[in-house]
Amino acid sequence: MNFTTILVNDRNVSGGLVRTITLNRPERRNALSPEMQAELIAAMEQAARDRCRVLVLTGAGEAFCSGLDLAVLRSMTDASETDHRAHAANVARMFRTLYELPLPTIAAVRGPAIAGGTGLATICDFTLATTTAKFGFTEARIGFVPALVSAFAVLQMGDKRARDLLLTARIFDAEEALRLSEELEDRQGRADSLRALGEMAHLHGEDGRPLARAYYGRARALYEELGFALTAQTMVLAL
Repeated sequence: MNFTTILVNDRNVSGGLVRTITLNRPERRNALSPEMQAELIAAMEQAARDRCRVLVLTGAGEAFCSGLDLAVLRSMTDASETDHRAHAANVARMFRTLYELPLPTIAAVRGPAIAGGTGLATICDFTLATTTAKFGFTEARIGFVPALVSAFAVLQMGDKRARDLLLTARIFDAEEALRLSEELEDRQGRADSLRALGEMAHLHGEDGRPLARAYYGRARALYEELGFALTAQTMVLAL
């Protein structure tokens, strides 16, 4: 497949095929344009069909991802409610595809991961961040409601912590992200984390369906949250 806003690279390891998707709009700090959203969905779905063992998501340049492209959002000021809902549905599909992907996912974060960028990093099963990484659901600072990403934030980190980050819209670093996470452990370093992921890859069946992911029955809660979030997002965009 040919892409213009992302890069796709493969690496064979003992556990199978590791695919890396790089958000490749460094001049826009890898902002999620509609084209990038569509390409990211297509690339993730292809990774599942190719039975990749692990998917790594990262960003080109000095940022991981700055969230939705504000230039696109500004251009939709006079758009109809139908157009706003279609746009929100595409964003929701991108997040949902990543969340439901039938293989382990890793966000390799260097530099800012802001708004929807924090959403991508949060949704991934594992987040590896350098000391330059910065996170934040900053939508409220510009009068925007992070309705879609909030559905996943609540599922991944719990209601109380999600409210703190979504309502304060504050920036936090990798060290605080580690403390905030209920599921992350203070590992011995990146090498040990990657080694553990490699060992986990051997647990997968030949059909490529991770046994560990099959354990979690999260779909019903997700769709309930996402349905409400999609409606809320559409209403806010149409104001």
